[in-house]
Amino acid sequence: MMDWTDRHCRRLHRTLSQHARLYTEMLTAEAVIHGDPARLLAFDSAEHPVALQLGGAEPARLAQAARIGADLGYDEINLNVGCPSDRVQSGRFGACLMAEPALVAECMAAIAAAVRVPATVKCRLGVDDQDPEPTLFSLVDACVAAGARVFVVHARKAWLKGLSPKENREIPPLEYPLVWRLKRERPELSVVINGGIGSLDEAEAHLAHVDGVMLGRAAYHTPGLLGQADRRIFGATADVTPEAAVAAYLPYVRAELARGTRLAAMTRHMLGLFHGRPGARAWRRILTVDGVKPGAGIEVIERALAALAEGAARRAEAA
Repeated sequence: MMDWTDRHCRRLHRTLSQHARLYTEMLTAEAVIHGDPARLLAFDSAEHPVALQLGGAEPARLAQAARIGADLGYDEINLNVGCPSDRVQSGRFGACLMAEPALVAECMAAIAAAVRVPATVKCRLGVDDQDPEPTLFSLVDACVAAGARVFVVHARKAWLKGLSPKENREIPPLEYPLVWRLKRERPELSVVINGGIGSLDEAEAHLAHVDGVMLGRAAYHTPGLLGQADRRIFGATADVTPEAAVAAYLPYVRAELARGTRLAAMTRHMLGLFHGRPGARAWRRILTVDGVKPGAGIEVIERALAALAEGAARRAEAA
């Protein structure tokens, strides 16, 4: 979720679910070490529990980046060896490391030794011509020997030769039963499944086989579904409506505007909040068109809410 799940996105998602674990976008170890921490690593205390996701292949540098993240208060350090982006292939991190399980294990050992918070792995089933079954189990077992106990598995291979990053999210077949089998044969591990899961109904079905479910694009494009997650998954008594989420988000937006943050940096994550609702198109249009204008403020969100209400009223009258 590079360039997507920034701190503004995570803060919005936290208004919808108090219990879901949030992950940063993947940051390279070098960016964490040398980059601007206020821009790359800052997070609101309300985001907890929140994990820092790292990319890299040099154990010492990953350990240094992990220490920085842990010192800042992140609840988990996650090493991504599943991202198929063009950038990760040229930089020797992400999914290409599925071909180097010994190196991944060495990286995990370094991270685990550097921090006291959980050190976890996000991976694929393999890359290119690798056989998914032995590849996945070999990688997991190597990382377990290095101290890892939590694995987030995107249930697809990545084809680094011939498929774009977008195609890698859609074309390689999903092999959910292999991830279920990993949990069944390694019951002492915490196994979280990822990939192509678009609803809480699907998430609940997976939870009969694994310990957790990671939602990526479904949570981003239709964040309103997170408003049901605490009740359906975590046992809360009520849902959080999109309207309630906006109301809870507005104080954060005001504070960020006062710090000089542009409104569009926050509203871009809100576009799908009312997906499927009457007036949702007007909501998106106002946020998209007016939210980017110089000096745009809270009044844009208020105007979008009013348009949403008007759309709902017209639908009710037509019915």
